[in-house]
Amino acid sequence: MIITKKHCYAIVLRDGQKLTMPAEEVVVGDVEVKGGDRIPADMRIISSQSCKVHNSSLTGESEPQTRTAEHTNDNPLETRNLAFFSTNCVEGTAKGIVVNTGDRTVMGRIANLVSGLEVGDTPIAHEIEHFIHLITGVAVFLGMAFFIIAFILGYYWSPGNCHCVQYDKSSPGWTACLCSRAEFKPGQDSIHILKRDCTGDASESAILKCMELAVGDVMAYRRKNPKVCEIPFNSTNKYHVTIHETNDQKDPSYLLCMKGAPERILELCSTVFIGRKDKILDEEMKNVFNNAYLELGGLGEKVIGFCDLPLPAHLYLHEYPFDADEQNFPHDNLRFIGLVAMIDPPRAAVPDAVAKCRSAGIKVIMVTGDHPITATAIAKSVGIVSEGNETVEDIAMRLDIPIEEVDPRDAKAAVVHGGQLRDMNSAELDELLREHTEIVFARTSPQQKLFIVEGCQRQGAIVAVTGDGVNDSPALKKADIGIVAMGIAGSDVSKQAADMIFLDDNFASIVTGVEEGRLIFDNLKKSITYILTSNIPEITSFLFFILADVPLPLGTVTILCIDLGTDMVPAISLAYEAAESDIMKRQPRNPKKDKLVNERCCYSV
Repeated sequence: MIITKKHCYAIVLRDGQKLTMPAEEVVVGDVEVKGGDRIPADMRIISSQSCKVHNSSLTGESEPQTRTAEHTNDNPLETRNLAFFSTNCVEGTAKGIVVNTGDRTVMGRIANLVSGLEVGDTPIAHEIEHFIHLITGVAVFLGMAFFIIAFILGYYWSPGNCHCVQYDKSSPGWTACLCSRAEFKPGQDSIHILKRDCTGDASESAILKCMELAVGDVMAYRRKNPKVCEIPFNSTNKYHVTIHETNDQKDPSYLLCMKGAPERILELCSTVFIGRKDKILDEEMKNVFNNAYLELGGLGEKVIGFCDLPLPAHLYLHEYPFDADEQNFPHDNLRFIGLVAMIDPPRAAVPDAVAKCRSAGIKVIMVTGDHPITATAIAKSVGIVSEGNETVEDIAMRLDIPIEEVDPRDAKAAVVHGGQLRDMNSAELDELLREHTEIVFARTSPQQKLFIVEGCQRQGAIVAVTGDGVNDSPALKKADIGIVAMGIAGSDVSKQAADMIFLDDNFASIVTGVEEGRLIFDNLKKSITYILTSNIPEITSFLFFILADVPLPLGTVTILCIDLGTDMVPAISLAYEAAESDIMKRQPRNPKKDKLVNERCCYSV
């Protein structure tokens, strides 16, 4: 199902539990927001971690503004402890108290001022209106010209004439339990853990369920080790940090937990936890983890690295003022714990959808934040990289030569790392897009996604971008059409930047949308061609009659009879189809027959 209406949900605190509900049902009370959410009401901040909001819709400020619990200005629009309805939280997290809802919010008051204004037409309505005016002008000009020429040539009136889009159980599980924002929704105690609904993104929800099965009551463990500071994950750092109090009476020190991209986590560590002991993380051990990472990524699995660090108690005393913005705590010499691998198998309809896109002349490019090994495995499984098409790395491995000796033009497929893309200029990107038919971009940043869209547009292509995260928003906005293919799980920021939302969270729906659009466009061309095939011969004969004094081959009554005859057949056909459709709706449904009809329709476009 395709829809353009934007949905907004809020996480609220009711009776000590976090609930997700539509923003229109939010009342005065506690509410929590995170990066990617739209602020559901006017709220006063009571706590925050690196929270920034985009206030451009209210104040015109182009840069995100920091939000804390501190009162900094008497002007409500300038102070840091207020966040306003319909603005976007682009980074961090915050908890606040709702102070105004609905029409009482700042945005609601502004909306009331413009509620009586007229809504303008859409661009396509303007274009159609312009086209109608143009055709009308030509028709009026021709009619007046014929009228004047006819009188000059001595003709008189003719009455009647008418012109008309690994968990290892020997490793400590506390980091995976604590360094996460995912939580189980309340009221699901009788449901199996793997089937429970969660608040949080898909990766954190998968880790939560894994740890719940492995170590037990995760939420109780979190309550015993409360979080005191947090740096949310972002595409620049590529890690998520939390700091916790510990319930160990013998060791009252704080515990720093971190998870993120394995290569990023590994470079921040100096020791590794193996066999219940801390050992030096030497090059041999790093190679072991890198090989495991590459092996898991090659299976198409998403891999996340974990590490931690007990902070020295004599340096970080009780109630130490941790600051996520200043980051007054260590970020290196951490202890590597291990890797967690998870897989989200592509839906069965995706490979067929990719194949149909290709057959329709659509070039499918994969742009992801995953590691190149993982991205390549997924791309091959869904057909974005076709079987038999080699990358530069595949050719080098087959010929047993260094990658530098391979001519990139010999490879039909290309896998480009974000680091390589960072060193490319516009001309080099344009050459890459021209020379390779199948491309995968991995470990990309939001700016690089925008750079790729601009490169495709320079090729003269009509670019459609599909995504669901905050980091996809710039590319969604820049594309000729932005599609949020995760209307259920997608972030509010990406939904607002998109032109179209698919409510079934299915990539295959994009193919259906393209088919419908092309069908509409094809019908428009057929309609215009049908009109011109009858009108042009009629007007041509009349021109010869007026200008060259050739006897008129078609009289007025003859033209009317021709128009009546040619218009009658399509009209009867349309009426018959409408009646047949109405009869089908009234008949009892036959699931087997409907399935057969749907399959025929799907493959006949």
